[in-house]
Amino acid sequence: MTYKKLMIPSAIAILLTFAACGGDNQPVSSVPSLPSGRWLAGDLHTHTTQSADADVSQTLEKVLSKAFASYGLDWMAVSNHLRVSTRDEKGNTLATSIPMSIGAERYEIPRVQALQAAGTYADKLIFSGFEWDMPTHDHVGIALFDGASVSTKGMKEFEYLFTTRDETMFDATDLATWKAKYGTTRYNKTADDALQAFAWLKTNYPDTSYAVINHPSRNKGSYSIADFRAFNDLAPNIMFAIEGMVGNQMEPDRGGYTAAYTDDNALLRVYGGVDYVVAKLGGPWDALLGEGRRIWNLTDSDTHFKIVGSNSSGYFPGEYAKNYVFNSATGKPLAADLLTGLRSGKMFSVYGDLINALDFNLASTSDRKEMGGELKVGSGDKVTITIRFKSPSKNNYEKPVDSGTAANVKPVVDHVDLIVGDVGAKAAAGTAAYSVATNSSTKVLKRFTSADWKVDADGYYSISYETTATKNQYFRLRGTNLGTDVAGLTAAGEPLADQRTSTTDNTQRFNDINDRNYGSLWFYSNPVFVTLR
Repeated sequence: MTYKKLMIPSAIAILLTFAACGGDNQPVSSVPSLPSGRWLAGDLHTHTTQSADADVSQTLEKVLSKAFASYGLDWMAVSNHLRVSTRDEKGNTLATSIPMSIGAERYEIPRVQALQAAGTYADKLIFSGFEWDMPTHDHVGIALFDGASVSTKGMKEFEYLFTTRDETMFDATDLATWKAKYGTTRYNKTADDALQAFAWLKTNYPDTSYAVINHPSRNKGSYSIADFRAFNDLAPNIMFAIEGMVGNQMEPDRGGYTAAYTDDNALLRVYGGVDYVVAKLGGPWDALLGEGRRIWNLTDSDTHFKIVGSNSSGYFPGEYAKNYVFNSATGKPLAADLLTGLRSGKMFSVYGDLINALDFNLASTSDRKEMGGELKVGSGDKVTITIRFKSPSKNNYEKPVDSGTAANVKPVVDHVDLIVGDVGAKAAAGTAAYSVATNSSTKVLKRFTSADWKVDADGYYSISYETTATKNQYFRLRGTNLGTDVAGLTAAGEPLADQRTSTTDNTQRFNDINDRNYGSLWFYSNPVFVTLR
């Protein structure tokens, strides 16, 4: 199945929405129209057979086919573990194990280049990143570029400096170069070593790299809110996103979050498949946004395999989780376009294709800002909030799972929450505020249902809401197919912790997991900030 690229709604439609809401006497035409462009869907966190914990059948070409031919993605990062590689891109066992950076250079990147040169996926952005085991923490998704190309030189240097890989596995000439630069020092043991990696990225790839925190709460003690602040303080242009909507959704413990189901492990759960860091209203993400930090939410598949024997892990790229990033360029997306879009925050993330287009913007009488943007207004000014979204005619729900038989279910949004929180001063390192993981001002400002939205001529569901600016704040959205009080799933509109699916029969368990996931769909937007002049 393929998906049509979705253009943003027209400026005319947006201006009419604003006019209908009133505003003051200044002409509506003074409000800037929305920029032209398109939403591009993709995945930053995928694995192939070159990762030892992926199934041997998870070949590069299989993953690419699923991502682009089956599920219509526009871009994808192949992000194998930055560990020892024992297989090539086809799953063949290597005679001698090699560092993953060399595996990407030798097998993965040339095969992608050959496919695209032959016309296969030629219009797609495909690049090699890696998933790094950060010392004393957990996994971080990283990619670094030299111009339009992945920097294999940088990948190898990073693997040497920031992992425990045996140095004899690297090329002797490279090794001599690195030792001339760094001596014998390597940074692969302590929390300070982890910070050195962010500093290295900032020094060497300040505008052409990213470092995304993956599945932040999966393992106890992996990260604290102070860690997120420290990473962002050190390299705000690089550490600008958290994978809040995690992959591995086909595991019995949704997202692979296997901590014991006890009250003291509430912070180690997923809620509607979403990590506590993002899912908790007024929790860690809101604490970061409440300092005005530009740290965005993402989703990924974290694909290793779907169903193999008696085990299940995750969906394929684009099958269940999608990031939509806005791209103003035309033609084939480039790495620079994607990085610009990711950094801008103009993106939203979704499970099960609950929506496939979203316009969320805030307007004064003279300006308009979208996700990731900052609207500057005077105290007492009126702000008009516009929310417009679409859902596809059906999603990828199969019944039975992995059968190729479409369930032909149209995803339907039950409600959309407009969430607001106050923005104050940025916490300083060494102060008590640096460890505060809550934002008590965060609340659901308004819950919208089908009674509140109308269908526009272009098929978008449209909502308009007016508020008055009295302080610095941010506004964000979340939406779901669930009602506000669904036993075991939601309470007063808040998602409840997902429970383990423990059906004994393998086939039935796989179907129960799939039903669980498609019965609990969510989308999250990134915020728009409002700042008083």
